[in-house]
Amino acid sequence: MRAVAYQHSLPITDSNALLDIEIPKPFALGRDLLVKIEAISVNPVDTKIRQRVDPQGENKILGWDAAGVVESIGDEASLFSVGDKVWYAGALDRQGTNAEYHLVDERLVATMPKSLNFVEAAALPLTTITAWETLFDRLSLTKKQKGHLLIIGAAGGVGSIMIQLAKQLTSLKVIASASRPETTAWVKELGADKVINHRHLLSDELKEVGINNVEYVAALTHTVDYLQDIAEFIAPQGHIGVIDDLDVFDIMPFKRKSVAVHWEFMFTRSLFKTEDMIKQHELLGKVAKMVDKETIKTTSAENYGTINAANLIKAHALLESGKAKGKIVLAGFD
Repeated sequence: MRAVAYQHSLPITDSNALLDIEIPKPFALGRDLLVKIEAISVNPVDTKIRQRVDPQGENKILGWDAAGVVESIGDEASLFSVGDKVWYAGALDRQGTNAEYHLVDERLVATMPKSLNFVEAAALPLTTITAWETLFDRLSLTKKQKGHLLIIGAAGGVGSIMIQLAKQLTSLKVIASASRPETTAWVKELGADKVINHRHLLSDELKEVGINNVEYVAALTHTVDYLQDIAEFIAPQGHIGVIDDLDVFDIMPFKRKSVAVHWEFMFTRSLFKTEDMIKQHELLGKVAKMVDKETIKTTSAENYGTINAANLIKAHALLESGKAKGKIVLAGFD
Protein backbone atom coordinates (compact mmCIF):
# COMPACT_ATOMS: atom_id res chain seq x y z
CA MET A 1 0.00 0.00 0.00
CA ARG A 2 1.00 3.61 -0.47
CA ALA A 3 1.98 5.82 2.45
CA VAL A 4 3.93 8.95 3.32
CA ALA A 5 6.73 8.62 5.88
CA TYR A 6 9.91 10.26 7.05
CA GLN A 7 13.22 8.53 7.73
CA HIS A 8 15.24 11.34 9.32
CA SER A 9 14.37 14.53 11.17
CA LEU A 10 14.91 17.17 8.51
CA PRO A 11 13.77 20.79 8.06
CA ILE A 12 10.53 21.01 6.10
CA THR A 13 12.46 22.96 3.44
CA ASP A 14 14.35 19.73 2.63
CA SER A 15 12.75 17.81 -0.24
CA ASN A 16 13.34 14.56 1.69
CA ALA A 17 11.56 15.77 4.83
CA LEU A 18 8.65 13.50 3.85
CA LEU A 19 8.75 10.62 1.36
CA ASP A 20 6.26 8.62 -0.71
CA ILE A 21 6.73 4.92 0.13
CA GLU A 22 5.20 1.47 -0.50
CA ILE A 23 4.72 -0.92 2.43
CA PRO A 24 2.71 -4.11 3.07
CA LYS A 25 -0.98 -3.73 3.90
CA PRO A 26 -1.55 -4.48 7.62
CA PHE A 27 -4.26 -6.77 9.01
CA ALA A 28 -6.49 -6.40 12.06
CA LEU A 29 -6.18 -8.46 15.25
CA GLY A 30 -7.73 -8.16 18.71
CA ARG A 31 -9.72 -4.94 19.14
CA ASP A 32 -8.17 -3.30 16.09
CA LEU A 33 -9.99 -2.09 13.02
CA LEU A 34 -8.33 -1.88 9.61
CA VAL A 35 -9.58 1.36 8.09
CA LYS A 36 -9.32 2.38 4.44
CA ILE A 37 -8.28 6.01 4.73
CA GLU A 38 -10.35 8.44 2.69
CA ALA A 39 -9.19 11.75 4.18
CA ILE A 40 -6.79 13.07 6.80
CA SER A 41 -5.93 16.37 8.42
CA VAL A 42 -2.62 17.73 9.68
CA ASN A 43 -1.93 18.93 13.23
CA PRO A 44 0.96 20.65 15.02
CA VAL A 45 1.80 17.29 16.65
CA ASP A 46 2.75 15.99 13.17
CA THR A 47 5.40 18.69 12.79
CA LYS A 48 6.65 18.30 16.37
CA ILE A 49 7.13 14.54 16.05
CA ARG A 50 8.90 14.97 12.69
CA GLN A 51 11.28 17.50 14.23
CA ARG A 52 11.95 15.69 17.52
CA VAL A 53 11.75 11.95 16.86
CA ASP A 54 14.42 10.71 14.44
CA PRO A 55 13.59 7.22 13.08
CA GLN A 56 17.24 6.81 12.03
CA GLY A 57 16.46 5.56 8.55
CA GLU A 58 13.33 3.56 9.36
CA ASN A 59 9.94 4.54 7.93
CA LYS A 60 7.84 6.47 10.43
CA ILE A 61 4.36 7.36 9.24
CA LEU A 62 2.83 10.50 10.71
CA GLY A 63 -0.81 11.56 10.82
CA TRP A 64 -3.50 10.97 13.42
CA ASP A 65 -6.73 12.51 12.19
CA ALA A 66 -8.63 10.29 9.78
CA ALA A 67 -11.99 9.60 8.20
CA GLY A 68 -12.51 6.37 6.32
CA VAL A 69 -14.30 3.05 5.92
CA VAL A 70 -13.84 -0.07 8.06
CA GLU A 71 -12.14 -2.66 5.82
CA SER A 72 -11.87 -5.48 8.37
CA ILE A 73 -12.12 -6.06 12.14
CA GLY A 74 -10.07 -7.94 14.69
CA ASP A 75 -11.38 -11.06 16.41
CA GLU A 76 -12.15 -9.17 19.64
CA ALA A 77 -13.68 -6.05 18.05
CA SER A 78 -17.43 -5.57 18.48
CA LEU A 79 -18.28 -1.89 18.09
CA PHE A 80 -18.21 -1.68 14.28
CA SER A 81 -18.92 -3.65 11.13
CA VAL A 82 -17.14 -3.81 7.78
CA GLY A 83 -18.30 -0.89 5.64
CA ASP A 84 -18.95 1.53 8.51
CA LYS A 85 -17.85 5.11 7.92
CA VAL A 86 -15.70 6.21 10.87
CA TRP A 87 -13.58 9.06 12.20
CA TYR A 88 -10.86 9.09 14.86
CA ALA A 89 -7.50 10.50 15.94
CA GLY A 90 -5.40 7.37 16.49
CA ALA A 91 -2.59 6.76 18.97
CA LEU A 92 0.82 8.38 19.33
CA ASP A 93 2.72 5.11 19.77
CA ARG A 94 1.53 3.50 16.51
CA GLN A 95 2.05 4.20 12.83
CA GLY A 96 -0.03 7.12 11.60
CA THR A 97 -2.87 7.74 9.19
CA ASN A 98 -0.86 9.08 6.23
CA ALA A 99 -1.40 5.74 4.51
CA GLU A 100 -3.98 3.95 2.37
CA TYR A 101 -4.89 1.59 5.26
CA HIS A 102 -4.51 2.09 9.00
CA LEU A 103 -4.85 0.01 12.16
CA VAL A 104 -6.61 1.60 15.14
CA ASP A 105 -8.12 0.39 18.41
CA GLU A 106 -11.91 0.50 18.13
CA ARG A 107 -12.20 2.28 21.49
CA LEU A 108 -10.72 5.41 19.87
CA VAL A 109 -13.13 5.36 16.92
CA ALA A 110 -16.69 6.57 16.34
CA THR A 111 -19.18 6.58 13.50
CA MET A 112 -18.60 9.81 11.58
CA PRO A 113 -21.34 12.43 11.16
CA LYS A 114 -23.80 11.47 8.44
CA SER A 115 -24.03 15.08 7.26
CA LEU A 116 -20.29 15.45 6.51
CA ASN A 117 -18.17 14.09 3.71
CA PHE A 118 -14.84 12.46 4.49
CA VAL A 119 -12.83 15.67 4.02
CA GLU A 120 -15.07 17.68 6.32
CA ALA A 121 -15.04 14.93 8.94
CA ALA A 122 -11.26 14.42 8.91
CA ALA A 123 -10.71 17.98 10.12
CA LEU A 124 -12.29 17.39 13.51
CA PRO A 125 -11.30 14.32 15.60
CA LEU A 126 -7.94 15.19 17.23
CA THR A 127 -8.82 18.81 17.93
CA THR A 128 -12.31 17.85 19.10
CA ILE A 129 -10.91 15.33 21.58
CA THR A 130 -8.34 17.85 22.83
CA ALA A 131 -10.92 20.61 23.21
CA TRP A 132 -13.52 18.33 24.82
CA GLU A 133 -11.07 16.82 27.31
CA THR A 134 -9.72 20.28 28.20
CA LEU A 135 -13.15 21.74 28.85
CA PHE A 136 -14.95 18.82 30.45
CA ASP A 137 -12.37 16.33 31.77
CA ARG A 138 -9.71 18.81 32.95
CA LEU A 139 -11.55 22.08 33.69
CA SER A 140 -14.70 20.10 34.68
CA LEU A 141 -17.04 22.62 33.06
CA THR A 142 -20.82 22.19 33.08
CA LYS A 143 -23.76 24.48 32.41
CA LYS A 144 -23.62 25.58 36.08
CA GLN A 145 -20.43 27.65 36.05
CA LYS A 146 -20.70 31.37 35.33
CA GLY A 147 -18.05 33.81 34.16
CA HIS A 148 -15.58 33.88 31.29
CA LEU A 149 -13.46 31.45 29.31
CA LEU A 150 -10.44 32.95 27.55
CA ILE A 151 -9.09 30.85 24.68
CA ILE A 152 -5.54 31.92 23.77
CA GLY A 153 -4.78 31.12 20.13
CA ALA A 154 -8.43 30.52 19.30
CA ALA A 155 -8.20 30.52 15.50
CA GLY A 156 -6.21 27.27 15.30
CA GLY A 157 -7.64 23.78 15.07
CA VAL A 158 -8.27 23.23 18.79
CA GLY A 159 -9.53 26.75 19.39
CA SER A 160 -11.91 26.58 16.44
CA ILE A 161 -13.79 23.62 17.87
CA MET A 162 -13.38 24.70 21.51
CA ILE A 163 -15.27 27.94 20.85
CA GLN A 164 -18.18 25.95 19.45
CA LEU A 165 -18.24 23.34 22.25
CA ALA A 166 -18.04 26.02 24.94
CA LYS A 167 -20.89 27.99 23.39
CA GLN A 168 -23.09 24.90 23.08
CA LEU A 169 -22.34 23.09 26.33
CA THR A 170 -21.40 25.73 28.92
CA SER A 171 -22.87 29.02 30.15
CA LEU A 172 -19.56 30.90 29.99
CA LYS A 173 -18.88 33.98 27.90
CA VAL A 174 -16.16 33.02 25.41
CA ILE A 175 -13.29 35.41 24.78
CA ALA A 176 -11.11 34.41 21.83
CA SER A 177 -7.63 35.70 21.08
CA ALA A 178 -6.59 36.26 17.46
CA SER A 179 -4.17 38.68 15.80
CA ARG A 180 -5.06 39.05 12.11
CA PRO A 181 -8.20 40.34 10.38
CA GLU A 182 -8.94 36.94 8.82
CA THR A 183 -8.51 35.01 12.08
CA THR A 184 -10.53 37.60 13.99
CA ALA A 185 -13.37 37.18 11.50
CA TRP A 186 -13.04 33.39 11.75
CA VAL A 187 -13.43 33.21 15.55
CA LYS A 188 -16.36 35.64 15.44
CA GLU A 189 -18.02 33.42 12.86
CA LEU A 190 -17.55 30.44 15.18
CA GLY A 191 -19.38 32.22 18.00
CA ALA A 192 -16.84 34.03 20.20
CA ASP A 193 -18.51 36.69 22.38
CA LYS A 194 -15.43 38.92 22.45
CA VAL A 195 -12.16 38.92 20.49
CA ILE A 196 -8.85 40.30 21.77
CA ASN A 197 -5.39 40.54 20.19
CA HIS A 198 -2.78 38.21 21.70
CA ARG A 199 0.04 40.28 20.19
CA HIS A 200 -0.77 42.91 22.81
CA LEU A 201 -0.81 42.61 26.61
CA LEU A 202 -3.80 40.39 27.30
CA SER A 203 -4.75 42.16 30.54
CA ASP A 204 -4.95 45.47 28.68
CA GLU A 205 -6.95 43.88 25.88
CA LEU A 206 -9.39 42.39 28.39
CA LYS A 207 -9.92 45.76 30.08
CA GLU A 208 -10.65 47.26 26.67
CA VAL A 209 -13.65 44.94 26.37
CA GLY A 210 -14.73 45.55 29.97
CA ILE A 211 -13.31 42.42 31.63
CA ASN A 212 -10.95 42.55 34.64
CA ASN A 213 -10.83 38.91 35.69
CA VAL A 214 -11.20 35.61 33.84
CA GLU A 215 -12.23 32.46 35.69
CA TYR A 216 -11.07 29.95 33.07
CA VAL A 217 -8.15 30.11 30.62
CA ALA A 218 -7.45 27.63 27.82
CA ALA A 219 -3.81 28.26 26.87
CA LEU A 220 -3.39 26.61 23.49
CA THR A 221 -0.15 28.09 22.15
CA HIS A 222 2.97 30.01 23.29
CA THR A 223 1.72 29.66 26.87
CA VAL A 224 5.09 30.53 28.38
CA ASP A 225 4.87 34.02 26.82
CA TYR A 226 1.59 34.73 28.61
CA LEU A 227 2.10 33.17 32.05
CA GLN A 228 3.01 36.38 33.89
CA ASP A 229 0.08 38.21 32.37
CA ILE A 230 -2.34 35.34 33.09
CA ALA A 231 -1.28 35.43 36.75
CA GLU A 232 -2.45 39.04 36.88
CA PHE A 233 -5.89 38.73 35.30
CA ILE A 234 -6.98 35.22 36.28
CA ALA A 235 -9.61 35.24 39.00
CA PRO A 236 -8.83 33.87 42.48
CA GLN A 237 -9.42 30.11 42.48
CA GLY A 238 -9.44 30.19 38.70
CA HIS A 239 -8.41 27.38 36.36
CA ILE A 240 -5.91 27.12 33.49
CA GLY A 241 -5.89 24.34 30.90
CA VAL A 242 -2.59 23.96 29.02
CA ILE A 243 -1.98 21.87 25.89
CA ASP A 244 1.31 23.11 24.42
CA ASP A 245 4.91 22.20 25.32
CA LEU A 246 6.76 24.40 27.83
CA ASP A 247 10.46 23.97 28.54
CA VAL A 248 9.95 25.76 31.87
CA PHE A 249 6.70 26.41 33.72
CA ASP A 250 7.00 28.67 36.78
CA ILE A 251 3.84 27.83 38.70
CA MET A 252 4.60 29.94 41.78
CA PRO A 253 2.88 33.15 40.55
CA PHE A 254 -0.41 31.25 40.73
CA LYS A 255 -0.10 30.12 44.36
CA ARG A 256 -1.36 33.36 45.86
CA LYS A 257 -4.67 33.01 44.04
CA SER A 258 -4.95 29.21 44.54
CA VAL A 259 -5.15 28.76 40.78
CA ALA A 260 -5.47 25.19 39.47
CA VAL A 261 -3.35 24.20 36.45
CA HIS A 262 -4.53 21.31 34.29
CA TRP A 263 -2.52 19.54 31.59
CA GLU A 264 -4.30 18.09 28.57
CA PHE A 265 -2.71 15.54 26.24
CA MET A 266 -5.26 13.70 24.13
CA PHE A 267 -2.95 10.70 23.66
CA THR A 268 -2.75 9.93 27.40
CA ARG A 269 -5.62 7.45 27.34
CA SER A 270 -4.28 5.46 24.40
CA LEU A 271 -0.63 5.61 25.54
CA PHE A 272 -1.44 4.19 28.97
CA LYS A 273 -4.42 2.03 27.92
CA THR A 274 -6.48 3.63 30.68
CA GLU A 275 -9.67 1.95 31.84
CA ASP A 276 -11.68 4.87 30.44
CA MET A 277 -10.01 4.75 27.02
CA ILE A 278 -13.43 4.22 25.41
CA LYS A 279 -14.40 7.77 26.40
CA GLN A 280 -12.85 8.98 23.15
CA HIS A 281 -15.22 6.71 21.24
CA GLU A 282 -18.10 8.12 23.28
CA LEU A 283 -17.25 11.81 22.97
CA LEU A 284 -16.69 11.58 19.23
CA GLY A 285 -20.11 9.92 19.00
CA LYS A 286 -21.70 12.80 20.92
CA VAL A 287 -20.02 15.40 18.72
CA ALA A 288 -21.10 13.54 15.57
CA LYS A 289 -24.71 13.96 16.70
CA MET A 290 -24.11 17.66 17.37
CA VAL A 291 -22.68 18.05 13.88
CA ASP A 292 -25.70 16.33 12.35
CA LYS A 293 -27.98 18.68 14.31
CA GLU A 294 -25.91 21.59 12.88
CA THR A 295 -24.91 22.90 16.30
CA ILE A 296 -21.23 22.19 15.50
CA LYS A 297 -19.62 22.73 12.09
CA THR A 298 -16.44 21.44 10.53
CA THR A 299 -13.28 23.48 11.05
CA SER A 300 -11.83 22.46 7.69
CA ALA A 301 -10.25 25.60 6.19
CA GLU A 302 -7.59 24.50 3.67
CA ASN A 303 -7.79 21.55 1.25
CA TYR A 304 -4.28 20.63 0.07
CA GLY A 305 -5.38 17.96 -2.40
CA THR A 306 -4.38 14.30 -2.49
CA ILE A 307 -2.30 12.56 0.16
CA ASN A 308 1.32 12.60 -0.99
CA ALA A 309 4.69 13.80 0.28
CA ALA A 310 4.70 17.04 -1.72
CA ASN A 311 1.31 18.16 -0.43
CA LEU A 312 2.08 17.14 3.14
CA ILE A 313 5.33 19.11 3.03
CA LYS A 314 3.29 22.19 2.08
CA ALA A 315 0.89 21.50 4.95
CA HIS A 316 3.71 21.10 7.48
CA ALA A 317 5.29 24.34 6.24
CA LEU A 318 2.06 26.28 6.77
CA LEU A 319 1.65 24.91 10.29
CA GLU A 320 5.25 25.74 11.15
CA SER A 321 4.71 29.31 9.93
CA GLY A 322 2.11 29.84 12.67
CA LYS A 323 -0.34 31.30 10.15
CA ALA A 324 -2.77 28.40 9.81
CA LYS A 325 -6.48 29.03 10.31
CA GLY A 326 -8.70 26.09 11.16
CA LYS A 327 -7.57 22.74 9.79
CA ILE A 328 -5.60 21.58 6.72
CA VAL A 329 -7.11 18.52 5.05
CA LEU A 330 -6.03 16.10 2.31
CA ALA A 331 -7.97 13.30 0.64
CA GLY A 332 -7.25 10.18 -1.41
CA PHE A 333 -4.07 8.80 -2.99
CA ASP A 334 -5.02 9.16 -6.67
